[in-house]
Amino acid sequence: MSPFDSLTLPNGTTVPNRIAKAAMEENMADAAHFPSPELLRLYQAWADGGAGLIITGNVMIDRRAMTGPGGVVLEDGTELEAFRNWARIGRAKGAQIWMQLNHPGRQMMKNLGQQTLAPSAVPLDLGKHSNLFAMPRVMTEQDISEVVVRFASAARLAERAGFSGVQIHAAHGYLLSQFLSPLTNRRTDRWGGSLQNRARLLIETVKAVRAAASPGFSVAVKLNSADFQRGGFDAADAKTVVEMLNDMLVDLVELSGGSYEAPAMQGEARDGRTLAREAYFLDFARDIAAVARMPVMVTGGIRRIGVVQQVLDSGVAIAGIATALAIRPDLPNAWRRAEDLRPEVAPISWKSKPMASLAAMAVVKFQLRRLSRGRSANPNVSPLKALVLAQLRTAVLTRKYRRWIASSAAATAASGGAPAPSRANSRAVGMPR
Repeated sequence: MSPFDSLTLPNGTTVPNRIAKAAMEENMADAAHFPSPELLRLYQAWADGGAGLIITGNVMIDRRAMTGPGGVVLEDGTELEAFRNWARIGRAKGAQIWMQLNHPGRQMMKNLGQQTLAPSAVPLDLGKHSNLFAMPRVMTEQDISEVVVRFASAARLAERAGFSGVQIHAAHGYLLSQFLSPLTNRRTDRWGGSLQNRARLLIETVKAVRAAASPGFSVAVKLNSADFQRGGFDAADAKTVVEMLNDMLVDLVELSGGSYEAPAMQGEARDGRTLAREAYFLDFARDIAAVARMPVMVTGGIRRIGVVQQVLDSGVAIAGIATALAIRPDLPNAWRRAEDLRPEVAPISWKSKPMASLAAMAVVKFQLRRLSRGRSANPNVSPLKALVLAQLRTAVLTRKYRRWIASSAAATAASGGAPAPSRANSRAVGMPR
């Protein structure tokens, strides 16, 4: 098959080609944590660029649980006009646009000032940087039930806003991934122990999301092929979880890998395996695609059309591309014109792996901010410069977030305890200018 062949999903809808814009965290919400005009301008570039599937950066299902400041939040009571504009932009050139839904669990910075929740009280191990994250509180049954309800509610709102589907984020060490991993899930109740129990939260979330949406609304799952940490969630576990999902009306499974502790999604494994080559999760994806009854997508390091073809020839249905599309948002259209482009950034070989990981993310976010201003990317930016700018911006956004969450709490208290809609900036966000 060709990268430009269409794909019919199990729900009967069609993705016009086999190239997906994979999720990248943008941190470009406005003051109310709605999609900002800058974020919409960024997605206009990707919509114009020719990808058949556009997956958003993670949208948070709970304002108290953020992967970082400046993230978009979607909860009951949220005004949807800005989200409708986002969906309309993403679908304008024929692509499907899916909203990625997420809860960070323990992977939330301490300075955001919120209680961190996790399946077990296992802190992040980032060496001398571990103190940036708080010891998480063990989730109660009520906490777990609320998370399921919030995922389903956000999916229902995403469909109402006009998105083509949602992707449930169960990878990269976030909450659902924490439940799946024996390293972070040490529970002895029905949510821990066996893989069937550790997968229970993901399965219940998928069921709730599927029940909240119409049959033609796409529901996908992002899953780690492995944690890339000894004793963690591994490829055999991933294959078993995909088999559990086979009968659950899931339209696509995206395979990635790693976490904050072992950022395999950036090509760095902590368990000694090498991930240096392009399409570094492809071997895992090929094995899992053999048992999956839904299409499989693989993301990680892809930047050449020849590798996209290799992915498809292996039995994987869609090639997910992230960093390369942060550099050239028009990459699918360029490849269609037979231009041999291979956008990439230089590897960062700093001695401190956590700092190198932060710098790699900062370099990508630097490109996203340039695109959001209508400028071309600069992949040759100094990693140190990108990291310093990212840290300064994060500090500003953190202060804004803490003020916003405090005002939200005050509004909730004033309303007698009912959740307060996101109205810090109630004007409709227009199309990007």
